[in-house]
Amino acid sequence: MATSVRATGGSAPPADAAPGPRPRVQRPSGRSRRRSTLYRLDLKAAPYLLVAPFFLTFAAFGFFPLIYTGWLSLHRVELGGVPQWKGMENYSALATSEFFWNALANTFTIGVISTVPQLLMALGLAHLLNYKLRGRAFFRVAVLAPYATSIAAATLVFAQLFNTDYGLINTVLGWAGFGPVDWESSKWPAQIAISVIVTWRWTGYNALIYLAAMQAVSQDLYEAAVLDGASRWRQFLSVTIPSIRPTILFTVVVSTIGATQLFGEPMLFGGSVGISGGSGNQFQTLSLLMYEKGWVTGALGQASAIAWVMLLLLLLVGGLQALVSRWHRDHDRAPDRAPTRSRSRAGRTRTKAGS
Repeated sequence: MATSVRATGGSAPPADAAPGPRPRVQRPSGRSRRRSTLYRLDLKAAPYLLVAPFFLTFAAFGFFPLIYTGWLSLHRVELGGVPQWKGMENYSALATSEFFWNALANTFTIGVISTVPQLLMALGLAHLLNYKLRGRAFFRVAVLAPYATSIAAATLVFAQLFNTDYGLINTVLGWAGFGPVDWESSKWPAQIAISVIVTWRWTGYNALIYLAAMQAVSQDLYEAAVLDGASRWRQFLSVTIPSIRPTILFTVVVSTIGATQLFGEPMLFGGSVGISGGSGNQFQTLSLLMYEKGWVTGALGQASAIAWVMLLLLLLVGGLQALVSRWHRDHDRAPDRAPTRSRSRAGRTRTKAGS
């Protein structure tokens, strides 16, 4: 022991020496503990509190009505009455109802003859607005003006234009040598007139969406196309369209959803018989049929079943859009994988030759 003490240059404490007092550990006070707890709660719970209003609003006005509508679709419900369990009878009644299939067919045809011209015209307008034109800012605002117009105001104006007796459209057709067209009582003329209203209102909105997507396309692609001798039409087909394909798919899905839920234009266009889609249901859509079943005849169960059928149709459209997007992604990646496989095969061939 003495040797170790001398080697370290110190002195050993006496064996009977009493140990000194240990340092006291400062324990946090109650106030410090509360601050620490509040800090941890603020750090972990604050994000949930910030997003809670959205989820509460969605649960109250979105999720709960959806579930409650599904529950009503399984019952026979009259306005002011007690729900009676009917199971799938409302859905089976829709399967055999000629009014439902007529409304479904009208929704499809109006959607097609309004969505296809609308998106094609929007694509052309966006392509023109993408070039440097004089007053380009004015034209961009002008194409959005129909979207900012009230549905009621626009539909009432077009109803006057398509009036059978004194409308401007029939007057112009008379100048061209054609007879008057019954735009309200005939099936296809009425659907074309409603499609014109929808196309007029939504073309500019979709054009601005396409314009934003076109401005995000790299200019290097256009410069390479010019060096290859591509004309502007070829640049549009080979560069612009493939580059904005996801945006085109998005607008197709959104326009399809809007066409499925079409309500204001046909109701206001038909006037007093707008809810029933004309005197012969020639332009009654699914939304109009749902409204008629729920608030005219008072069959809330059947109206709820129609609402759920519309939801299933929209989910089907969304699923098809997802499949198409996935197919395009795989198709675009396929040319990139093929050279990789060929290079790997070439590498294995060289390795075998070297060995």
